[in-house]
Amino acid sequence: MVDGHMQIGEVAERTDLSLRTIRYYEEVGLVVPSARSQGGFRLYTEADLRRLAVIKRMKPLGFQLEEMRELLELLSRDTAELTDRERERLRDFQHKADEQCDRLRSRLRTAEEFAETLHNRLAD
Repeated sequence: MVDGHMQIGEVAERTDLSLRTIRYYEEVGLVVPSARSQGGFRLYTEADLRRLAVIKRMKPLGFQLEEMRELLELLSRDTAELTDRERERLRDFQHKADEQCDRLRSRLRTAEEFAETLHNRLAD
């Protein structure tokens, strides 16, 4: 890290995202490097890393790109500043996240049951 900025390789390592994924998120406007080096390299800050972490947590919940953009905008603002409509939208996102978490837990239970079947088979 130099002057509070990191190059994309360090960001990829710290976020466990691929370079390609980070570049894609930039291309679609989900995250924008805070600066560029004199050589044109993307430079990121800790705030950029936090944003990428939020995006990474949204991905398995099935949020579409436009939803992610909207949600990132809502999350970047103080809750007290949100309009009633924006608060309702945030509740919609919360509901969607809760439903998807339930689905993921169910799938995990199924996978764990199968893994247990394999363990039992090998124990015989």
